Amino acid sequence: MTNYYCAQCTHYECSKEVKGELPPSCPMRDKDLIESSFAEYSKEENRKFYITSSEIEALGYCQWTRLREIMEFSFRMNYHRIGLAFCRGLRNEARTVAKILKENGFDVISVICKTGGIDKDKAGIVHKVHPCEYEPMCNPVAQAKALEKAGTEFNIVLGLCVGHDSLFFKYTHTMTTVLAVKDRVTGHNPLAAVYNSEGYFKTRLRMDDGKTE
Repeated sequence: MTNYYCAQCTHYECSKEVKGELPPSCPMRDKDLIESSFAEYSKEENRKFYITSSEIEALGYCQWTRLREIMEFSFRMNYHRIGLAFCRGLRNEARTVAKILKENGFDVISVICKTGGIDKDKAGIVHKVHPCEYEPMCNPVAQAKALEKAGTEFNIVLGLCVGHDSLFFKYTHTMTTVLAVKDRVTGHNPLAAVYNSEGYFKTRLRMDDGKTE
């Protein structure tokens, strides 16, 4: 097993035109890895997608919001039918996002996480938000399959739970991006906890706070 520690690196030779001494754990030491990865960008199914996404980065740098970037990217890729997989807890936000996309000429197909209305008990879920009550399970697999059946060309994930988003990515065969992730504690701004990890959130980022099993 190979270990990489880019998060701890202070050299950043990858950002320099002339490379110096690479750290022992640097992925760039594996020339086969880098060369085989680079070759993927020349494939027909990847080339336009990658170049367009990189151009969007440059064109809207520090000017366009994430939602604007998604629309600009979709327009340049000739995507018209956009899928929106969203969490019920962000249904108001989803309604607004769909409205904005439609106003910009996109056909929006949206599927809520609770689709199917299946009780969590049937899925073997023991810990529920509201114990002893009917509580529909999140259904990211159905969301992915529904959007695929609808023939979406590009999907947007909005606020799916940790793990549920992973299952969505696993079962969709359509390129997908993330508009926002769920974090009820920070108003869906998870980096707030990172920025305050040595301050307000220091104790709340410990798994030994007695609230986990």
